[in-house]
Amino acid sequence: MTSEPSPLLQFLPLIFLFVIFYFMLIRPQQKKQKDHANMIAKLDKNDEVVTAGGLHATVISVSDKTATIRIADNVKVEIEKSSILEVTRKTKQQ
Repeated sequence: MTSEPSPLLQFLPLIFLFVIFYFMLIRPQQKKQKDHANMIAKLDKNDEVVTAGGLHATVISVSDKTATIRIADNVKVEIEKSSILEVTRKTKQQ
């Protein structure tokens, strides 16, 4: 006569996999999104940035949802702040 394992023991491998996925995939992605949001919030005039399109530019002005960047002499473009991937050089705060 064999007894069946408890339902908790049957779901234990599934729970274990979820915990592994949380710590290996979900949590690092949430941290990355939080860091990106902080970077965007601290964006300031004269910061040098790289956009999602690969443009290297200098920030001219920043508004709530957009930023105006200079990509060449006399060439200014207004972009969504969320499309800025990284700030390569911050301006020194005085």
